[in-house]
Amino acid sequence: MDAKIRLYVDQPLAPGQAVRLSPEQAHYLTGVMRLSAGAAILLFNGRDGEWRATLADAGKRNAIAVADVQTRPLHLPPDLWLLFAPIKKARTDFIVEKAVELGAARILPVQTRHTNSDRIRQDRLQAHAVEAAEQCGATCVPEVADLIALDKLLAKWPEDRRLYWCDETALGQPATVTPTTGPAAILIGPEGGFSADEATRLRARPNVTPLSLGPRILRADTAAVAALTLWQASCGDWR
Repeated sequence: MDAKIRLYVDQPLAPGQAVRLSPEQAHYLTGVMRLSAGAAILLFNGRDGEWRATLADAGKRNAIAVADVQTRPLHLPPDLWLLFAPIKKARTDFIVEKAVELGAARILPVQTRHTNSDRIRQDRLQAHAVEAAEQCGATCVPEVADLIALDKLLAKWPEDRRLYWCDETALGQPATVTPTTGPAAILIGPEGGFSADEATRLRARPNVTPLSLGPRILRADTAAVAALTLWQASCGDWR
C-alpha cells in the first residue's frame, strides 16, 4: 500500500510503536484527506528516520498510527545556518520554507539596523519549517531560532564557523563559493542593506567571507535561495 502523506511527530519511532497524533493531524488525515483506519502514512521525528505507519484509530480529533517499518534512515543536512533579516510576512515565510528545502540545518532571524520588523512569531515560523520538511521529504526539521540582534550574535560567534556575508557592495563580482569543509553560515541582509557600522564590523572579522550574488540586485528572499544554492553546490550535499 502506497503512503504519500508525511507527518512530523515528536515521539519515538520503532517497529510496533503506537504514536498518538495531534488533534490537528487527526483532522487533516480524516477530515481533509478522508483517510480511515488501515490507511498507510509516513512519519518522521528527526531522530529515527522515516517510517511507514498504519492508522489504527482514525477519529476526527484523535488518531493513532502504529509504526511498521523504516522506509529511510535519518539524513542530517550539512552543518549550514541561514541568518536573515525578517521582511514582509509572506516573504519571511518563503525564506524559511526554501531554507528547509535547500538543506539549512538551522535558521536564525537577525535584527539589523535596517530590518523592517522588530519582532517575529517564532512558533509560526517553526510550524512553517515543519510543513516544509513534511513536503520535501526531509527526515529532520531545522530549528528556527528567535529573533536576535546581529551585534549580539556576532559577539558570541563560534570561531570555527565560516560566515558567508552576502555583501551588496560586491555586486558584479563572480558569484562563487570556494569548496571548503566545516561549519558554515550564510548572512542575508535587510531590504535597506547593511549599515556602514555593520559592514565595517563584518569586514574586520577573520572568519567572514564576503559573497557576491552576481550582476543584479536581488530581493532578500531571492538572495537567500541563491546563496544557499551556491553553497550547497560547492560545499554541501549536492556534490
